[in-house]
Amino acid sequence: MKAVWNGVTLAESGDTVVVEGNHYFPAESLKKEYTTFSNHRSGCPWKGQAQYLSLFVNGEMNPDAVWYYADPLPAAAEIKGRYAFWKGVKVSE
Repeated sequence: MKAVWNGVTLAESGDTVVVEGNHYFPAESLKKEYTTFSNHRSGCPWKGQAQYLSLFVNGEMNPDAVWYYADPLPAAAEIKGRYAFWKGVKVSE
């Protein structure tokens, strides 16, 4: 699977975990040079608290487009340290 935004591959891996239709990529597949800080947080009753990153690619910002669970609840342990995408990031094979 690949995550692409603004013409750049942000992550690529054959080892994604799919939860609620979202592909969670392993940490080592994320190209962190395209990510930047975000204060945004959200909560899920069975996954826990999500933290976000923003993207900065080719001079364009995509706020809060990446999320992850640094310390997920036990029911979501399989996505610990993995990253998922939204806000126009295309995830495909």
